[in-house]
Amino acid sequence: MNAAATQPSFLTRLGSFIRFSHTVFALPFALIAMFVAARGMPKAAVFGWILVCAVAARTLAMCFNRLMDWEIDKLNPRTEGRHRLVSKTQAWTVLFLSGALAVWASHQLNALCFALSPLMVLILCFYSLTKRFTSFSHLFLGLALSVAPMGAWAAVRATLLDFQPYILATSVLLWTFGFDLIYSTLDTEFDRANGLFSFPARFGVPAALRTAKLLHCAAALGFLSFGWMAQLGAGYAVGCALTLIGLFWEHRLASTLEPARINQAFFQINALVSLTLLGGTLFDIARRA
Repeated sequence: MNAAATQPSFLTRLGSFIRFSHTVFALPFALIAMFVAARGMPKAAVFGWILVCAVAARTLAMCFNRLMDWEIDKLNPRTEGRHRLVSKTQAWTVLFLSGALAVWASHQLNALCFALSPLMVLILCFYSLTKRFTSFSHLFLGLALSVAPMGAWAAVRATLLDFQPYILATSVLLWTFGFDLIYSTLDTEFDRANGLFSFPARFGVPAALRTAKLLHCAAALGFLSFGWMAQLGAGYAVGCALTLIGLFWEHRLASTLEPARINQAFFQINALVSLTLLGGTLFDIARRA
């Protein structure tokens, strides 16, 4: 059989290149903010453009990350196959198209979203540069993910003068900061050997895991506070309880320092966090309707 015929399609390879499955981290929080801001289901057009903007913005951010780290990823055994999935030309093309689509989607939402779209692009792309000069690059990843609920709130309300989205966005930032600290322990020695900045490389793995616990405790309190301020009920409370259990289990897995378990903690449990909170929000909003 021809080798080319067995090669996955471009979209399949692109999905792997940008880890499309990891959209499940930020997108649920955009939807939570959207449903709470709208006090239910927003207009179909608003819902659709929020989805388009969120997916396009994440694609832009991941393509930029892969392109900036292209040569670095070749040296890391964990990531050395990434550059074979798509060509640089393809990655740049997808980056510009997704960036244009994200800005266009923000224009379709309202004037505030469009005015803030350059800041959105700057925050999403800046994260990829931070590992070259600060050990707190993980915080900037959290900032990038926190854009999702802020943007969705602005899309519905056309204002960011409400307090609730800042609580949710801060909670997302702290949660992301914590789980990225855990995940970055996989590259501690590689980062040190190649002069890259990361929290575990500078302060050590034990300090990174302790800090992640503190961040996740603060994030859990933030999620609870958001639910209280948004007047969500039992469904969201159950989601918060499951989140606490998931975060506890995540740290149990991370404490083994086994790469397979850390990968499990990174994707499966953090997907559980975002999806259970979204499910609880939907339950309460549907019950209220």
